[in-house]
Amino acid sequence: MIQLSDIDKSIANRFSKQFILKGIDLTIEKGEFLTIMGPSGAGKSTLLNIIGLLDDASQGEYLLEGNLIHSLNDKKKSALHKEYFGFVFQAYHLIDELTVYENIETPLLYRGVKSSERKSLVAEVLDRFGIVAKKDLFPEQLSGGQQQLVGVARAIIGKPAILLADEPTGNLHSSQSKIIMELFQELNNQGTTIIQVTHSEENASYGSRIIELEDGAITKDYLNETKNAVL
Repeated sequence: MIQLSDIDKSIANRFSKQFILKGIDLTIEKGEFLTIMGPSGAGKSTLLNIIGLLDDASQGEYLLEGNLIHSLNDKKKSALHKEYFGFVFQAYHLIDELTVYENIETPLLYRGVKSSERKSLVAEVLDRFGIVAKKDLFPEQLSGGQQQLVGVARAIIGKPAILLADEPTGNLHSSQSKIIMELFQELNNQGTTIIQVTHSEENASYGSRIIELEDGAITKDYLNETKNAVL
């Protein structure tokens, strides 16, 4: 489904080149639940952004479902991003001028979903996340945890083939975190490919495979022997 070959990401200045990612070779199969771990500054979020077509590699080859990404124009990349990906950001990235309802509805508008279906889908996720009473509020009126719940709801409403999550439970208390991770597990069991960045060993235990990054390079890639330990 996803194949990265010799991917570099670098920033050049007048005198040198600083590598954020170096020589990344990674294949992700359809239906995997992959966790990316490593210290701060290792390049985890950059790798996730490249996979999700939010950033471009400086060098290397990225193949997504037969599409050679570096050969595509921005319009085609944007179309593939909308078609394949849902994204849960650590910093929420909600639209301040839109209500909770409107934020969650936005991916459906991009995909041209009919009004009646949009209403049904939004009502379903509002109920699932227990935020029906918050639907007419704006992001600034919500707590950090509530904003993150809205962000997750927005990411999954379009039933993306690939869900990318960058520290998805970093602003949630333990019971909310468990709800989110169990939801991810359920989506994965239904066929959604999930790639998460996390520092949490507990969150990592929900997935089937772990890669570890250090200084922009993959140092470990292994199956998760503790999978299902928390389920």
